[in-house]
Amino acid sequence: MALEQNGYITREELASFNQIISEERFKKGPVAIIECIQQIPCNPCESACVRKAIRIGEPITSLPVLNEDRCTGCGVCIARCPGLAIFVIDKTFSDAEATVAFPYEYTPLPQKDETVDAVDRTGRVVCKGKVMKVLNPESFDRTPVVTLAIPTEYADEVRSMKRRRDR
Repeated sequence: MALEQNGYITREELASFNQIISEERFKKGPVAIIECIQQIPCNPCESACVRKAIRIGEPITSLPVLNEDRCTGCGVCIARCPGLAIFVIDKTFSDAEATVAFPYEYTPLPQKDETVDAVDRTGRVVCKGKVMKVLNPESFDRTPVVTLAIPTEYADEVRSMKRRRDR
């Protein structure tokens, strides 16, 4: 498994765990992407979702399952995931761009409208992204959520941005 060997998960591994969102659901707007494949005792995402779109159930080591029809892509679950394994993708953002929202626990935080290097699960730069928003309310418990606009063709790849050392 790539996660255990290299520290990242592949799209093929996600598919083997049934963690791929249907293209039909993407056409309806933003949706949470759960890239958690470790069966550990954890369920903050389940309790964070007011629409009950994420289910862990019993035992608590079960993998989270997303009910695509209930998810509105609000993103509350992103900051609540201690494994930083939840993202929100909106492939309906514009004709040419999608957005990806992700947890970002580094400083300095990017600023709205800034252009940054968007990276994939391995940390490889795949495209440029424009920062649409940075959310960091106290309720997120020091896990800011950054949303980038990126070319739509990279929506299934981009999962963060390149860390910057200073401004």
